[in-house]
Amino acid sequence: MPGSLGLYDFSTSGKSQFFPKKKVSRDDEMPYTPSGFFCDRLIRERERRDGEGSLNKPLRFNGQDFNSLRQECLQRKSLFEDDSFPATVESLGFKELGHKSNKVKNIVWKRPKEICENPQFIVGGASRTDICQGDLGDCWLLAAIACLTLNEKLLYRVVPQEQSFSEGYGGIFHFQFWRYGDWVDVVIDDRIPTFNNQLVFTKSAERNEFWSALLEKAYAKLHGSYEALKGGNTTEAMEDFTGGVTEFYEMKEAPKELYKIMKKALERGSLMGCSIDSLVPARFETRTVTGLVKGHAYSVTAVEECKPSQHKESKVRLVRLRNPWGQVEWNGPWSDNSKEWATLSKSEKEKLQHQSAEDGEFWMSFEDFKKNYTKIEICNLTPDALEDDKIHKWTVSVNEGRWVRGCSAGGCRNYPDTFWTNPQYRLRLLEEDDDPEDNEVGCTFVVALMQKNRRKERKMGANLFTIGFAIYEVSGSMHGNKQHMQKDFFLFNSSKARCKSYINLREVTQRFRLSPGEYVIVPSTYEPHQEGEFILRLFFMDYSVILKINIEAYNTKNVHDCKDFSAFFFSDRLYPLQPAPASAGEESEEDQQFRTIFQEIAGDLFSELSTCCECLLLTATLQMDGTGRLNLQEFRHLWNKIKQWQGIFQHYNADQSGSINSYEMRNAVNDAGFRLNNQLYDIITMRYANESMNIDFDSFISCLVRLEAMFRAFQAFDQDGDGTIRLSVLEVRTPTT
Repeated sequence: MPGSLGLYDFSTSGKSQFFPKKKVSRDDEMPYTPSGFFCDRLIRERERRDGEGSLNKPLRFNGQDFNSLRQECLQRKSLFEDDSFPATVESLGFKELGHKSNKVKNIVWKRPKEICENPQFIVGGASRTDICQGDLGDCWLLAAIACLTLNEKLLYRVVPQEQSFSEGYGGIFHFQFWRYGDWVDVVIDDRIPTFNNQLVFTKSAERNEFWSALLEKAYAKLHGSYEALKGGNTTEAMEDFTGGVTEFYEMKEAPKELYKIMKKALERGSLMGCSIDSLVPARFETRTVTGLVKGHAYSVTAVEECKPSQHKESKVRLVRLRNPWGQVEWNGPWSDNSKEWATLSKSEKEKLQHQSAEDGEFWMSFEDFKKNYTKIEICNLTPDALEDDKIHKWTVSVNEGRWVRGCSAGGCRNYPDTFWTNPQYRLRLLEEDDDPEDNEVGCTFVVALMQKNRRKERKMGANLFTIGFAIYEVSGSMHGNKQHMQKDFFLFNSSKARCKSYINLREVTQRFRLSPGEYVIVPSTYEPHQEGEFILRLFFMDYSVILKINIEAYNTKNVHDCKDFSAFFFSDRLYPLQPAPASAGEESEEDQQFRTIFQEIAGDLFSELSTCCECLLLTATLQMDGTGRLNLQEFRHLWNKIKQWQGIFQHYNADQSGSINSYEMRNAVNDAGFRLNNQLYDIITMRYANESMNIDFDSFISCLVRLEAMFRAFQAFDQDGDGTIRLSVLEVRTPTT
């Protein structure tokens, strides 16, 4: 693909490991600062209790409940108006469809009953011909919707039945999507953008059918606007419709059994799309002489074999595709009006449902398919290998994380100074695959790394990062060690496996087979210092395979084991021992000098000692009698603390710049005796690092003082010493310093 670069994973073994990077062309690269994360994460955790977020109990998007809102509208005898996605320019877009665009001046939002006399939600059953692209570049979405119509069970999961414009009509509809590990129910009103009484965006071949237009509106609401849907990858929508996992096949590297893979995929209910890459972005969606369109998404809707009359033995393999435009078709062999159809019997034609119509759907031979298309994308409902005839039971683990600039956004292996700071996930494979025909010992699993919210945040300058991951084997001596792997580990060990390439797609997926053992997975962006959220999904073929997440990786969720739990606080910090009081008559010369210093400033609140040391906080933390003063022993402890922390700071201030790099703060805090999780390291970086990702001495001491106070307060509540406490609301509100 264009912009391909070679990245290398250097190791002391003397071998360089190729990390290819791919980039999909994006316009208008802009800086971006992500929105809040920690509060949202806590809210999601609460919502997931009692099974919320599952298929049977989807989350309410924006807190809107479809049934109660519809009932309210029916009681008031009024039509629903969605304030969270209003019929205004804000819902249309932010740039090409924004306030200053001429494209939006004559757009009028209308309800279906204002557009035609007898509007229907679905006419004669939902089918792939119900989707025709409008003036929005979302062919990728419409190709996925067309695939969705091939599986009625999947379709009516996304498009709930019993919705209509007659019985129980209140101007309100709802649709359900898989969203980063949870199913969400999205409520909309039925006001749709029109121009001259015609739908501007997606429409059906039947003028009075509106399910596809309303589905597009719900998906636009999920991402913030219609314009946010411009440009994308078919796999995004396929996964949002199913919660499945996608695998790519480049035609030039496709396996010999690709036809069998495609046929089996459709039989298993998988969704399938394909496209033709355009090397020049300006030529996206340009028609070729064969009628195909470059840089455009197509749906694969059938794979069949037929036997022409002149072929006595051999069969012809065919592929049926659909252009979401609803027109512009392949004009080569096996196209609608080609001579090849005359060689088939009537029964063969009926089996293939051959029609000669300009509806965007056409057949072509499998050989022509391979020659003309660049890649194919298959979204599997489970990660079962399509090359295998067996259907397996899979266990899935969904883990949420975040890359934070200056703390855990270390970039790829090309940046050894920061790569080790990326989030790390520990994986333990216990048993090999149960396959008696396979003599090789190995555990099969699929890793899927997905970046979150980038499409929704486009209006704030967000674009997809180039992402990937690497897998490292952990030696036996380090098994069970929950510590974050340090820089030297990655300098002296090469990756055991890794994704094929770093690429700027929403998700990077790859299948692996490794020997039983313990591994660490490191997801990262290609460049360091790029902030964003992600989810890491891991699919295992056997329930006996256990995913063990490093204690450093916060917010893990195994979808097969979601248990309700009360709020707990955990601490694995090793508290430093308090210095023992010196016995009378045993004072050394140094002790006598120290006592003299203490007597000179005893009783002072140390406000003049150093404001940067937050001595008021230190005093409150270290003094025990509530007087606001320190005795000799407390002062000695304070003095030793400052000297200890100063020594740690100087160790990491190797360049004598007066500050330490925020990426080194993790080790500095560890050296001070604190063991924190990733969430706290992220908060520390955001609170104390400057724009250059450096932390000066004042901020360093301030941070450690507050950590000291926090852990002392925790220790005071931890009466039984088990590292766990429960707090009442009043105790939470009580200041700890």
